[in-house]
Amino acid sequence: MKVITCIKRNMAGLFYLAIILTAMNSCGDAAKTPGTKTEVADEHGVHEEAEGLELSQEQLNAVGIVIGNIAQKNLTEVVKSSGQLAVPPQNAAQINVLTGGIIRKINVIEGQRVRKGQVLVTVENQDLIRLQQDYLTVKGGFTYIEAEYNRQQQLKAANAGTGKAQQQAEANYNAERAKIKALERQLQQYGIPASHISAGNITSQVPVTAPINGTIGKISAETGSYAQPGVSIMDIVDNSKIHADLIVFEKDLSKIKVGQRVDFQLTNQKNQQIEGEIYGINKSFENDSKGVVVHAVIKKPGASLIPGMYVTGLIGVGTAMSNALPVDAVVRAEGKEFIFIVDSAAEAAHQKDHAEEENSVHFKKVEVTTGVAELGYVQVNPLQKLPADVKVVTKGAFYLQSKSSGPAEHSH
Repeated sequence: MKVITCIKRNMAGLFYLAIILTAMNSCGDAAKTPGTKTEVADEHGVHEEAEGLELSQEQLNAVGIVIGNIAQKNLTEVVKSSGQLAVPPQNAAQINVLTGGIIRKINVIEGQRVRKGQVLVTVENQDLIRLQQDYLTVKGGFTYIEAEYNRQQQLKAANAGTGKAQQQAEANYNAERAKIKALERQLQQYGIPASHISAGNITSQVPVTAPINGTIGKISAETGSYAQPGVSIMDIVDNSKIHADLIVFEKDLSKIKVGQRVDFQLTNQKNQQIEGEIYGINKSFENDSKGVVVHAVIKKPGASLIPGMYVTGLIGVGTAMSNALPVDAVVRAEGKEFIFIVDSAAEAAHQKDHAEEENSVHFKKVEVTTGVAELGYVQVNPLQKLPADVKVVTKGAFYLQSKSSGPAEHSH
């Protein structure tokens, strides 16, 4: 009897153990079922779900998150265009030599500021010695011709002498004087003062000076190299008059007028605010693109602006009511812009499943594009349709972005 009783007890224990194991396996399978919502709480108790973020009202107050509506603001209506920075032709110069020669000295380096008339390069050419010799020869012979001309003029005044001699003296005088003026002009172009030559200072080296104020660009010559006429040895750019050439397409052309304000956005300097004004509109299409070049002057050009930079211009063409949010409501991540809205559907489902728990708020990230920014507000255009009464995070979006994307990815 004792043996039978013991066997019955062991069988009962094994039965209960099988039930427990079956229940545990069922729980494990349920946890692995696809589509099951998982929650992870961070150090602040913020739950990150597959659909978004969940915070309690106490947590909202702790991190300073404010929820509001998308406002309607009378913001400037803009035409968006793109283009490049450029300088007027009179603010850029190519440095050439009038005559070929050996470069003996380069006085500047790339990136150096220079003033108009500053000596940039010294070039040596032996042919210049012959030019100076010709000038001295002509200048020396002119003394006799001038004296003969003056003598004939005196005879003419006294009704003496012959008319033929007087005419010959006058012709020689005018011809030699013209030749001297031409040689002096050539010497002046080479930067050699005629007074120095008259004093016996003959040189084979001539200076090449800067025609404008500006900054030295690329130097394509070296000391000892041969400089050829018509081949640039360096360039100078004056960025003080830098402007933007923007492409405006045909559908927006009627809205553009001279004097309109332009806000520039540089592709490599997103936070820099640059203001300009339209001063010219071309009257022909650019390369069959149905776009017209619009010129905008930059009011306060900085040293960081370089010709050739790509820019985006927001041309103000009037005012219009637009969807707007505070600037702090928009965050950037991976080259895109986002806002956080209250996910009412997820919130209702959560409250239905957890009626006994404290009410919480669910947030969802929505991609938007932005327009003009004025007085702390920025125009927003959601890329998906939102409910008319949607609630939006107007303050604290940066905190939600840091929790949704990780500390190494977020940016504001």
